Amino acid sequence: MGFSTKAVHAGIEPDPSTGSIMTPIHLTSTYVQEELGKHKGYAYSRISNPTRAVLEKNIAALENGKEGLAFASGMAAEAAIFQLLKAGDHVILSRNVYGGTYRLGKLVLGNYNLDFEFVDTTDVDTIKAAIRPNTKIVFVESPTNPTMEITDLAGVAKLCKAKKLISVVDNTFATPYLQNPLDIGIDIVVHSATKYLNGHSDMLGGLIVLNDAALIERLRFIQKSVGAIMSPFEAWMCLRGIKTLALRMARHDTNAMEVAAFLSLHRKVKKVNYPGLVSHPQHRLAMKQMRGFGGMISFDLGSLDKARRLLKGVRLCALAESLGGVETLISHPATMTHASVPPEERKRIGVTDGLVRISVGIEDVEDIVADLKQALAKA
Repeated sequence: MGFSTKAVHAGIEPDPSTGSIMTPIHLTSTYVQEELGKHKGYAYSRISNPTRAVLEKNIAALENGKEGLAFASGMAAEAAIFQLLKAGDHVILSRNVYGGTYRLGKLVLGNYNLDFEFVDTTDVDTIKAAIRPNTKIVFVESPTNPTMEITDLAGVAKLCKAKKLISVVDNTFATPYLQNPLDIGIDIVVHSATKYLNGHSDMLGGLIVLNDAALIERLRFIQKSVGAIMSPFEAWMCLRGIKTLALRMARHDTNAMEVAAFLSLHRKVKKVNYPGLVSHPQHRLAMKQMRGFGGMISFDLGSLDKARRLLKGVRLCALAESLGGVETLISHPATMTHASVPPEERKRIGVTDGLVRISVGIEDVEDIVADLKQALAKA
């Protein structure tokens, strides 16, 4: 079954009572049981819900995994993964992870004697050198947020298998349309469903997909026990969005390539980070492990003042947090998504004061370029 067909149909059946082609929104907290120990597969909606279950089957099919789990947000999904750890454990992460991941690790879970170390995962040897006796998880973003670094996922999977570590890939930027980390041996894939999977900037959610039976059982237990589950309405919204994922991602990809090409030739732009450009350090690796390059770009204008003037000058591009919606969103990582990262650390990983991140939407690309062109003239 092809990707677009799976996006529309996987896990989805007409409602048996009405024939409704769309999965109903099951807004219930509990379910009537026929007798003690006998029910229709559902007892309480924190544990399982029919609408959420359909989404979990759908994302599992798209990522070629055995099981999916849906959470209230991407951060709730990440927190569940880190709850596989115990005090004293060590985690290796990409140095350019989303600022919320940094905040969760350093400022929240660090208080529970968990050690989070951020390294350059573009070099698998660097990951290998960072492994300690108490290392348990290697958590990778590829492409990274916001500098668009690419990690050799097959290399990470091989290393983690050899060292008996759990490998995790945040696949939010690429989506299963562009890459499937489980297919090359990664243990866990995590998504912020809020972004491209939903695609319409109107819900929050997180998704995990995996194959290992023991990890599935453990994460299901964590999901049930902690209760940070996706609501039925959010699950329905995400299912609706996923139906057009292939169409949207193809447009995001082609639009971003044109925007990146324009920015790379503009005299006021110091550097463009986009894996689709030949100038990107991991361009060949991206070509090897991805089926396109996605809709995310970052570019450096050289100073905070120039970035501020650009962001004030845009008209079509919306200055906002988040990404992956049909509309083009533009942001300033140093003061928005990565504000919780210390200034010296931001500078070390390339999140400069002049860096601007753009989530290229599905509008006519000529209009996006025209907006950036007029705003750059003011910068």
